[in-house]
Amino acid sequence: MTRYRVLGIDVGGSGIKGAVVDIRRGILVTPRYRLKTPSPATPEAVAATVARLARHFAWKGVIGCGMPGPIKSGTLMLAANLHKSWAGTSAAMVFSRAVGRKVIVVNDADAAGVAEMHFGAGRGKRGTVILVTLGTGVGTAVFVNGHLVPNTEFGQMELRGKRAELRAAARVRKEKDLSWQQWGERLDEYLRALEFLLWPDLFILGGGVSRKFTKFRPFLKARARILPARLRNEAGIIGAAVAAASARR
Repeated sequence: MTRYRVLGIDVGGSGIKGAVVDIRRGILVTPRYRLKTPSPATPEAVAATVARLARHFAWKGVIGCGMPGPIKSGTLMLAANLHKSWAGTSAAMVFSRAVGRKVIVVNDADAAGVAEMHFGAGRGKRGTVILVTLGTGVGTAVFVNGHLVPNTEFGQMELRGKRAELRAAARVRKEKDLSWQQWGERLDEYLRALEFLLWPDLFILGGGVSRKFTKFRPFLKARARILPARLRNEAGIIGAAVAAASARR
């Protein structure tokens, strides 16, 4: 039934991707379609790319969209890995105008976390769970007994005098040509710093790099259990669609 299908879009620092999602089962029902994030990633340029995605799927209903940075009532409060002009901009309004459909905007890591908690590695898990998305930057989503604490931005916390994502993001491993051990030790330092603050029961590591989990797992020494995300790069799309479906009820 079409009412259980929603277009989910995930806006990232390097790519903008989307697919139609079956929100009952947490799966993509169309192939994922990806476009390069425009440079500079201004509101107008990103909105035009989102509109291209919607046209690709000939989508007529509500759309869910995840974006890097804290979201308050559809407004992006902090420009993380996008053009600085995004700060204070109503992403929901900009996207809705460009697409001609209602767009529900949520934090991208929160969206990925919701998907993992409903359908992936966090399903049925209690206590404090932290999803860490590793890509162009570092995003976090915190859950306490299954309830989301929205808009945590622990990728922006200070680590060795700089933002943690500038040391531990998956992008950094490639740009600095780090070995899996070198990068794993950086990631471990970040996880242990989070652990000292929040004492989670479980870390879930997401993003495309989760496919290589066995390569860096030996270098992670945090006390909490650590699992790779099951939904990987699809989590943000699925979670955005779920958020949009919840908002339209």
